[in-house]
Amino acid sequence: MLIDSHCHLQYKGLVEDQQGVLARAREAGIGGFLNISTRAAEWDAVIGTAAREPDVWASVGIHPHEADNHADLGLQALLDAAEHPCVIGIGETGLDYYYDHSDRETQAALFRTHIAAARETGLPVIIHTRDAEEDTARIVSDEMGKGAFPALIHCFTASAGFARQMLDLGLTISLSGIVTFKNARDLQDIAKELPEDRLLVETDAPFLAPVPHRGSTCEPAFTADTARFVAGLRDVEAARLADVTTRNFFSLFSKATA
Repeated sequence: MLIDSHCHLQYKGLVEDQQGVLARAREAGIGGFLNISTRAAEWDAVIGTAAREPDVWASVGIHPHEADNHADLGLQALLDAAEHPCVIGIGETGLDYYYDHSDRETQAALFRTHIAAARETGLPVIIHTRDAEEDTARIVSDEMGKGAFPALIHCFTASAGFARQMLDLGLTISLSGIVTFKNARDLQDIAKELPEDRLLVETDAPFLAPVPHRGSTCEPAFTADTARFVAGLRDVEAARLADVTTRNFFSLFSKATA
């Protein structure tokens, strides 16, 4: 069994045929899905899907692209939403300096609010970072100094040095279909060396379809393609990688087990 640790089942490209998307994924051996929210307006729908489907869980959070529209979101809003039994993670949140759709200081402030929610609830914070390694590392390190919290870097595309920093701080790293791309040699080298107990796989569907599906809408079923590729990189059986990443998922997202 595999877990798609990060997908957006409410997004265009998936939501129109959500039942079909889930059926195809289950047929491909995907036994669980973490449905990620990116703005407060979609929390009810994301949680609703999780409440309806026994193998789907939800997160609550604000993507850095949406930070300007949620600048007044307080900690209590996240804490209240996280009480739902289907909510097992906080995020996605973080910093995105590639697009800069939101003010950087607002992104950082909201990132810290999410970390506070993760620390208080014990739920992992799901971190998005793009072209913001230095500030992401600084904030994560600073916040860890205030009290430990569970966390992961989703859709990892950063440097080996940043990976080591995050691993040293206790974070988990999740690999998406990007690792299968021909121009992702550096990421493939990192994927070979990640500690076995800190590794997850994801799709980030409907984005970033892995080889051999590039150019099509990404679906959670494609978690299997990414997992097979990563298993090959690490010279292990696909079944072992599935077992390891599934175990890691339930270890990190312990509320899912409950």
